[in-house]
Amino acid sequence: MTTTEPRPTEPRATAPRVDAPPERADTLWHNTDFVRFWAGEGLSMFGSQVTNMALPLTAVIVFDASSEQVGLLRFAQMVPYLFLALAFGVWVDRGRRKPVMMLANGARLVLIASVPVLSHYHLLSIDELLLIAGVIGIFSVLFDVSWMSYVPTLVRSSRHYVDANQKLGVTQSTTDVAGPGAAGVLIGWLGPTTALLLDAVSYLASLTSLVSIRTVEPPAPPVERRSFGRELVEGVRWVFGHRVLRPLAMLAPFTNFSLTCISTLFLLYGLRAHHLSPAAIGLVFSASSIGALLGALLSKRLMRRCPVGPLYGCALACLYAAPLLIPLAGGPRPLIIALFILSLVLSYFGSGLSNVIQLSLRQTCTPTSMMGRMSAAFRTLLFGGGALGGLCAGLLGGALGLHAALVLVTVCSAAMLVPIALSPVVRLRAMPVPVDDVSPAVPAAPHTDTDPVIDPLTDKVAQS
Repeated sequence: MTTTEPRPTEPRATAPRVDAPPERADTLWHNTDFVRFWAGEGLSMFGSQVTNMALPLTAVIVFDASSEQVGLLRFAQMVPYLFLALAFGVWVDRGRRKPVMMLANGARLVLIASVPVLSHYHLLSIDELLLIAGVIGIFSVLFDVSWMSYVPTLVRSSRHYVDANQKLGVTQSTTDVAGPGAAGVLIGWLGPTTALLLDAVSYLASLTSLVSIRTVEPPAPPVERRSFGRELVEGVRWVFGHRVLRPLAMLAPFTNFSLTCISTLFLLYGLRAHHLSPAAIGLVFSASSIGALLGALLSKRLMRRCPVGPLYGCALACLYAAPLLIPLAGGPRPLIIALFILSLVLSYFGSGLSNVIQLSLRQTCTPTSMMGRMSAAFRTLLFGGGALGGLCAGLLGGALGLHAALVLVTVCSAAMLVPIALSPVVRLRAMPVPVDDVSPAVPAAPHTDTDPVIDPLTDKVAQS
């Protein structure tokens, strides 16, 4: 019997055609432009691990920042997603993404490099650090909205979306494993501000890889120019009017709220309650990130063998429930650290697996002409939740104490298992049918409940 799902409200069709040099198209390993992009982003991801630790540690070690100030720093990095992602999504859908990505990486290179320079001349204060973090966040919004829309152009076929997302996810997870430990050692050796120069170099590498890409992006589809506000609203309507995207979007802010709040509190809890060194904190995050690496590595195989929806639900269960072990950890220091690692390994495994699944679902369910606005809507929700998570971590840590705040946040995180179990996404049996790159102004094709579901991993109709 053929598994049935309603298909999206846009007609089916093919992936966008791009002007590129001849390539063997059987695997992404033969797609040199994707490999260049992948390599550049891998270096940038590694450098960003230094910044993710160095900015809050600069605040704590150099300026003796309070819990509230560390939370505010996290908030400054993520709050631009709340206010700018949707607008940037409309903008990148109107033109080519590569120049926008180059601009964003160039700006972040300069901003990151300015921290050690200002520190050297004794011009850096906590206020300047907050300002720099906020401006970096603005250009991070611009880059993130663009690259998620750019990857489908590089891979050229919807059947490679899962493979591309897995490769990028494995790379992210690998840098999550190696990055925090290396960052902790480098920060201990060079100091948190000087270590940021490594991230500046990584942005230069990413910028160079973008310059070397030869694939020419196709122009935006020729559609009637509509007002900026109308296009923005169309993106939001697309996400919240879609049977698959809507429940993904509703979970998104809670996911990042939970992760950011817990990680911010854990950093402060480890430093101040258990007196762990920056190197030890980095070691915990590195060891824990093995879970994310395994989740991303196993995602493609698991998606072949398991129904997509239940697999996604299990991944989210690990992500939300595992942090309960953090405030329960007690006893000798090695046992405490082991429980920290176990908790975060399970949570990161769920994060690595669920990221590949939900990103593949989002790309499969969205035409290229809407990709920027769809990505922007999700980035707004994800990082808006993250911004509020960082802010709440600081406020709760200051008001309740770090341990009590961790108990409250991890219990609330585990309570998310109830809406996850009720979500229609966990009932999906296979990936939905890819949609065409058409304007949302084109009348929607009527959907039926008898359309076959195509698994992009096999290009076959899913059977049950």
